[in-house]
Amino acid sequence: MDVVILLNDIQIGRYLPGNSFLHHMDPRVKIVLLFFFLLLIFFVDRVEGFTALGISVVLLMIFSGVPLGMQLRSIRPILWIVLFTFGVHLFMTPGAELFSAGPFTATQEGLVRGAYIGLRLILLILLSTLLTLTTSPLRLTDGLEALLSPLRRVGVPVHELSMMMTIALRFIPTLLEELDRIMKAQKARGADFEHGSIVQRMRAIVPVLVPLFLSAFRRADELALAMESRCYRGGEGRTQMKELHTGRVDYVSIFVFVVGAAGICAVSMGGLTFAP
Repeated sequence: MDVVILLNDIQIGRYLPGNSFLHHMDPRVKIVLLFFFLLLIFFVDRVEGFTALGISVVLLMIFSGVPLGMQLRSIRPILWIVLFTFGVHLFMTPGAELFSAGPFTATQEGLVRGAYIGLRLILLILLSTLLTLTTSPLRLTDGLEALLSPLRRVGVPVHELSMMMTIALRFIPTLLEELDRIMKAQKARGADFEHGSIVQRMRAIVPVLVPLFLSAFRRADELALAMESRCYRGGEGRTQMKELHTGRVDYVSIFVFVVGAAGICAVSMGGLTFAP
């Protein structure tokens, strides 16, 4: 599989402006609901529960206004992780034998557990990508700072921490685009990243990493100079042009989430059970 194609498929950190209800939601509400949704994903351990979760995620993807192709492409870079995890559970979990492949034996319990783990990873990536695609970096920073504000009482630099997390997240697509350009330039000069032994591939990557790190340091220095020229001095006494407000769409979303979570628990036949 072409490395350049995989890099272009990574959507985490990108923001796509839109007019959907997800774009208008308070970032604090989105982050909290995402956290509890992820907990729900890892605690549900029945086919009915995963079906309800999958339908919920698909509906969110449709109503977000973000092209479905862009969201689904975010799964491609982690497919090998999903397949590897599925294979490990398939052959390493004890249970009723399905078939044998040399010294390895596939079990029915391993098949079920591997499928559940793979679905959890896919849903996690889709929801995380959906958060960044529908939330601007500035609003994401404000939301994180507001949620972490109680930590100020114990001396945690909340604003700086939130700013660093958001900038790091925002730099992911920027660095990926830079890496894409560098790799294309190296390929035009005869570099081969797809063939040869592991040692040869590692040697071919070295000419890519050096300019990539130099570009990252240059961008970080330019960003620091730009923030300093605008008299940035951290979050102490800092005002915001757009204050965060919780509106009707947020309350409706919270209500729908609570009802949906209760329904998923009911569909899961007896509520939540810890995954094996």
